[in-house]
Amino acid sequence: MKSLAIAATGMNAQQTNIEVIANNIANINSTSYKRARAEFTDLFYQMDRMQGVANVNGSSPIPEGANLGLGVKSAAIRKLHIQGALTQTGNPYDLAINGRGWFQVLGPNNEVQYTRAGSFNTNANSQLVTTDGYLLDPAITIPQGTVEVTVNQTGQVFAKLDTEVNPRQIGQLNLANFANEAGLEPLGSNLYRETTASGTPVVGLPGDAGYGKINQKYLEASNVDPVKEITELISAQRAYEMNAKVIQASDEMASTVSKGLR
Repeated sequence: MKSLAIAATGMNAQQTNIEVIANNIANINSTSYKRARAEFTDLFYQMDRMQGVANVNGSSPIPEGANLGLGVKSAAIRKLHIQGALTQTGNPYDLAINGRGWFQVLGPNNEVQYTRAGSFNTNANSQLVTTDGYLLDPAITIPQGTVEVTVNQTGQVFAKLDTEVNPRQIGQLNLANFANEAGLEPLGSNLYRETTASGTPVVGLPGDAGYGKINQKYLEASNVDPVKEITELISAQRAYEMNAKVIQASDEMASTVSKGLR
């Protein structure tokens, strides 16, 4: 019976859906995490009767055919790059992007990677790095004797030294934009990689048209809505149970036929 295989594809799809929701809930407190959504499409159709052709020679075309769907499949797991809430931290090296844009960092083998998690710190060389030790690109080095670091909304970085009256500019933050942010490859640790689907990065300055502004002493929170995730979890669970019921009903029907033939 085809219904067994069709319902099995439905159970597999809802299992994937639940796994995506579980990952969203697990990352509810991850800095700058973007929730994901599972997307599905129907499978091939088995055509028993073609529409638009004559039933018999000389008659009018039939208006509707008979196409039996064979189930569902996972089409994509889409990252929803929606702005998360800004949370005040008080740490001068915490930087949040309010609007579009990505920080550029140098990952393993000096590969340029992208993140919105601006929880930076300084390494042994007084350079700004991520929590995993990856250098910010372009590099910014905090001078010895700095007593205060200030980053304005346009990404200019200033340091006030204990031997100077006025702050000096020590760097400029850049932001990268992509034509298709959903096409970026998530690498974990709040990092993403450019792909053919995302397009090449377009680098600009914070505050320019199409680029967000920098908020110092803030971090972007996860955009996961716990109420929405629980609602979708319940919906996925019910859909899984309905597909299981279809398998149970099909099995009972096959059992009835089998017993009737004895």
